[in-house]
Amino acid sequence: MKFGVVIFPSKSLQDLANSYRKRYDPHYALITPHVTLKNAFEATEKQAQELADQLRNMAKNYQPFTLKTTKISSFHPVNNAIYLKVEKTPELEGLNRDMDTYLKGDEPSVEYAFVPHITIGQNLSNDEHSDVFGSLRMQRIDHEETVDRFHLLYQLENGSWTVYETFRLGGES
Repeated sequence: MKFGVVIFPSKSLQDLANSYRKRYDPHYALITPHVTLKNAFEATEKQAQELADQLRNMAKNYQPFTLKTTKISSFHPVNNAIYLKVEKTPELEGLNRDMDTYLKGDEPSVEYAFVPHITIGQNLSNDEHSDVFGSLRMQRIDHEETVDRFHLLYQLENGSWTVYETFRLGGES
């Protein structure tokens, strides 16, 4: 079974992301807008329970923090994904580092450097990417909110993702 670890932003930031995603992201119906802390990985149900214990302990080491988005950016030329840029914080970097350190399993190490973001467009042709990014990149996004939890997700047979367990920062249940 596939699992992943994400932060879901507030409804207002999800609504903003979805206003673009419904047009530019083929995964729109499969997962809510999110910041990925740990990319998809394979695990058994038993391993998932052990992972949940590790994540619960990890969450105790972090306090709620501010998530801030300021602009629309792109991973071009690596790929044609367009995203809401999330400012790096020590908490985001620490959570990502801890996920990579403690939840490696049999998966290979990280393929790309950690760039916190919320995808709003992907799998675009070069021309589509150029047009869409060209019209969006000058928009200023000025959004701040407090993040107080992250989620272990699993993928259903239809390809959509759902929450397996939620972990509150600071260790509250």
